[in-house]
Amino acid sequence: MRYAHGGGLDAAARARREGVRLQAAQLLASGESDARVAWRLRVTKVSANRWHRALDTGGTEALASRGAAGARCRLTEAQQRALLELIEQGPAAHGYHTDQRWTLARIRELITRQFGVHYGSLSGVHELLHRIGASWQMPTRRAAERDEQAITAWRQETRPPYKRTAITRGAFICFEDEAGQGLRPPRGRTWGRRGHTPVVKVSNAGTKRVNLAGLLAVHPGRSERVRLIHRTHTYHGRKGEKKGFVEQDYIRLLDAAHQQLRAPIVLVWDNLNTHKSVLMRSLIAARPWLTVFHLPACAPELNPVEGVWSVMKCGLVNLAKRDIDQLRALVKTRLRRMQYRPGLLAGLLTKTGLDLRPP
Repeated sequence: MRYAHGGGLDAAARARREGVRLQAAQLLASGESDARVAWRLRVTKVSANRWHRALDTGGTEALASRGAAGARCRLTEAQQRALLELIEQGPAAHGYHTDQRWTLARIRELITRQFGVHYGSLSGVHELLHRIGASWQMPTRRAAERDEQAITAWRQETRPPYKRTAITRGAFICFEDEAGQGLRPPRGRTWGRRGHTPVVKVSNAGTKRVNLAGLLAVHPGRSERVRLIHRTHTYHGRKGEKKGFVEQDYIRLLDAAHQQLRAPIVLVWDNLNTHKSVLMRSLIAARPWLTVFHLPACAPELNPVEGVWSVMKCGLVNLAKRDIDQLRALVKTRLRRMQYRPGLLAGLLTKTGLDLRPP
């Protein structure tokens, strides 16, 4: 079996597919039907039929992998792996500082400079990238101020201070974060006539906003029971109106969480200026049941409340609300539903990779 242009597969992926075909050959030889083989191996019936015909014509050898089809690649397999690693380093690591985008022309220059192989046409570079498993993608963003070593150390520490403190004091670990949503909703895909982009009408009142502050509380001894506590603040865009949460708002949220949990709190949150202000430190010092730890800078993946906002905003895609109070009611409804889904909240906590179980 051969795949055009390598099928975007490396040697390991081709070996896995060969194993599936050989397993299909054993099932067919034992008398299984094509439909049964397709169902057991989770492949299409067309593939099972094609493998059956190849098995009858050329035996098991006809199902063996013969490598990538097409012309022989001008780079060795080691050079192909090295090229993929160079691309993952980013354009800035190779002298392209004007923007952080790999183009075919830049990759051709990289191949010539690193391996001494010149591709005359950009289509050859495109075929090469497809062969080694690369694709044209929309990149995600990450803060340049991020300290990867500090984040790795914070994540992999065997007994983090916040976890040790919570176990010693019998406290809840509470992760806190803020978010906001205006009347202009996040965009989502929808059906429409081909060639005609669907139009979603939204409000142009960009100053109005619903601000959110949330806590995910978990006890180290009962990590499957995760609680969501949240507060909202609506900004109507009026003169002199408070735009967002201040220190007293955060403290009221923590006081409410303390009364609801009936236990000390170990608070883990980011390095927002309001979280580290003199007033906030004095308010925290006046509450002996509260201990505060800060997350590493620019590490949103360590905070499970970020996942809460992501799930909540998925329900606001292409929103048709025109009034900020209607939006606030809808946001509170979405969050209230999540409060009754402890499995979802536990999954968001698990996604961070933090082990909150007692030793």
